[in-house]
Amino acid sequence: MWFMQTKIDSDDPEKTAGEIMVRGENVMKGYYKNPEATKATIEPDGWMHTGDLGLLDKDGFVFIKGRNKSMILGASGQNIYPEEIEARFNNLDFVQESLIIEKEGRLVTLIYPDYEMADKKGFSDHELREIFEKHRKYLNEILPAYMSVASTRVFSEEFEKTPKKSIKRFLYNQIE
Repeated sequence: MWFMQTKIDSDDPEKTAGEIMVRGENVMKGYYKNPEATKATIEPDGWMHTGDLGLLDKDGFVFIKGRNKSMILGASGQNIYPEEIEARFNNLDFVQESLIIEKEGRLVTLIYPDYEMADKKGFSDHELREIFEKHRKYLNEILPAYMSVASTRVFSEEFEKTPKKSIKRFLYNQIE
């Protein structure tokens, strides 16, 4: 049986998200022939930095908020985890996938529509844009004000992905 420990690198892991760290027999010893990457990822006492941000409740359950690299610092200093907003958009009608980016201090949602469903319903591109605007307003009503999305943009092609099917966020942060 393997034993794994989990901790959150935060002063208050129940209220303030921090990096999720793990230690145990099932955690790798390091990167093959790459001591620099190993040193950056694994602490001398065996704790491994996952790159994920989360909270840890009093019962020991971990709640993943997002990735360290994708976190956006809001205008008032709040941490915004784009994955939280994207998950909500992705569960709405006619959204195949979405991506939250920051442009000039404002959040923008990039949406790749579910064209198959839209075609079955007979919706035009204009009608889809109206639906996505309603989605944006709806989410802004239920999300905290600092997570408010200023606008949406529709993409006609799927977002480019890594081999493990994660969206290559860095490609879309430069969009005008």
